[in-house]
Amino acid sequence: QVQLVESGGGLVQAGGSLRLSCTASGTTFSNYKMGWFRQAPGKEREFVAAIRWGGGLTYYGDSVKGRFTISRDNAKNMVYLQMNSLKPEDTAVYYCAADWLGALTSPASDYDYWGQGTQVTVSS
Repeated sequence: QVQLVESGGGLVQAGGSLRLSCTASGTTFSNYKMGWFRQAPGKEREFVAAIRWGGGLTYYGDSVKGRFTISRDNAKNMVYLQMNSLKPEDTAVYYCAADWLGALTSPASDYDYWGQGTQVTVSS
């Protein structure tokens, strides 16, 4: 019932920045906790960031703390991931996901909907 579409990925040099966007449609966006995950070739899916249904309270994976910021605009049905000080190890496909009224720290298996992903490549 919820469709998620990511955008904003691309190629950037180390130390640069990118802003990812996720647009939701199909149902009540504000009822969903939103998260970002990433998966690099040959690696497990990794939690990046999450934001509660009402906004404000956020949670980040250790590898991105201090560099990435998640935010949402419920009026526009959008969630964002601002990525600064990018490193080559940040290279991955980034996925937007929605978890209906889920706990902020819920695992990936609890998320109900997923976007198609957007590629982020960071060169040395």
